[in-house]
Amino acid sequence: MSRRGAEILLAAALALTAACGGVKDDPILRLSSAEALEIGKQLLEDEKFTQAREHLVHAFEVEPNSETGREGLLLAADALFLRGGYQSYVEAEQRYRDFLNRFPTSDQAAYAQFRLAASLAERMEKPDRDQQTARQALTEFENVRRLYPTSQFAGQAAQRIVEVRNHVAEHEFVVGSFYYRFRTPTAAGNRFREMLEQYPDYPEPDKILAHMCLTYRLVLQQIPSRLGLDRYEYLREACDRLRNEFPDSPWIKKAPSEEQLRKLRTRLPASPIRPDPNRPDGPRTEENVDN
Repeated sequence: MSRRGAEILLAAALALTAACGGVKDDPILRLSSAEALEIGKQLLEDEKFTQAREHLVHAFEVEPNSETGREGLLLAADALFLRGGYQSYVEAEQRYRDFLNRFPTSDQAAYAQFRLAASLAERMEKPDRDQQTARQALTEFENVRRLYPTSQFAGQAAQRIVEVRNHVAEHEFVVGSFYYRFRTPTAAGNRFREMLEQYPDYPEPDKILAHMCLTYRLVLQQIPSRLGLDRYEYLREACDRLRNEFPDSPWIKKAPSEEQLRKLRTRLPASPIRPDPNRPDGPRTEENVDN
């Protein structure tokens, strides 16, 4: 600790000693905004986050519209963020929002917006849980780029956007795998196809392609007569991409072989199928491809 820091903390200790002489109120309340801010900054530097937050909040509350008050509010949010833990991140988000609502034109607004988004990202649930908080974090990181495109935090936000999107994508994979395991392959296939379209930065596209192969093979094994050739085309395309784009992928062994694909094709109608217009829920008829 620096000499100046020691002096500041000594002043805080003396204030506490004076308060013990019969006055039972919080000694922090005796401090001016500037005094509380200086002590809070030193405590923050010393990683005494709880004590720092108390002093910084006081600095803000005494003079909420002053320069010291504004700095106290932002640093109080930082103290909560740096302390960590779910509840601290919740409170940090609230403090950053309060700062942005009160001081939207501050030169620290981009920083506050970035830290607000980070407070949400730190609370993301595991991929097998609900991803509402992750999606909120994604929105707030996108707000950094939208509202402060020239700030130094725009680039950092772009990196975090990729991370959060991949986290949400992993949730989609978990859901798709659940559908596959419980023999609802059409829903699983739709999920995997949407993943490839919506999350192009996902780090394991070969894993998704392999699961598309497994899923659409199961679809065709279950109900080939009720489907047109589109599911086979999805299967064929996924298997071809997996082999051509990721020849060294360990997932290739999960995909159907060329021989297995040929056998699946022989089970399909020679032409697409459409509903009988006279019996919407009844038997289907083959299209006349010559007309």
